[in-house]
Amino acid sequence: MGLESKVVEEVPKENESNVDREKTCPLLLRVFCNTTGRHNKPNDYNRSTPSNELQIYTWLDATLKEITRLITEVYPNTKTKGTTFNFAVIWPNPRVPGFRMKEIGTTTIGTKGPDDNATLQSRKFVIGDYLDVAVDIARGPPSSRDAHDRRDNRNTSSYDRRARPYPEYR
Repeated sequence: MGLESKVVEEVPKENESNVDREKTCPLLLRVFCNTTGRHNKPNDYNRSTPSNELQIYTWLDATLKEITRLITEVYPNTKTKGTTFNFAVIWPNPRVPGFRMKEIGTTTIGTKGPDDNATLQSRKFVIGDYLDVAVDIARGPPSSRDAHDRRDNRNTSSYDRRARPYPEYR
C-alpha cells in the first residue's frame, strides 16, 4: 500500500484578472485614434506624437472592449453598429531610431469577437507604449428619404418610355 501525493501548481488563466484595481495605481494610457480607418504610421511618432491623442487612466487588465467603450464616449459618432476598432501597440525601436508597430486585436460595435476579452497585459503591452486605434466607422442604414429620392430619380429622361417607345424627332 503506497500513498502517492501530487503537487499541482495553479497557473492563472489568460483572461483571469490578477490586478487588484482597489490597491493598484492606474497607468496613463496614451491612445491615438484615427477615424479614417487607417493606423497612424510609425514615422508619425518620431519627432512628436500625432495630434489625435486621447489619455485614459486604466490598468493592465483592461480589455480591448473596455477601451472601445471609453473611446466611444469621447467620439460619439463611433457608436454606430458595425464600427470596427483595430488596436495596435507602438513602442520605440531599441535597435534603430524610430518606432515599431504590432496589431493586437479588433473589436466591433454590436458584435462579440475573439479579441473582446483580450487584456493589454495578455497582448504584451508595456507601460510607456502607445496604443494606436484605427477606427472604421460603419455607414448607417440609408434613411427612407434617401431611398425615396433614388426611386424618383430612376426615370428622369426627357420622355416617358412607357408612353412612347421611341423619341419624337422634329
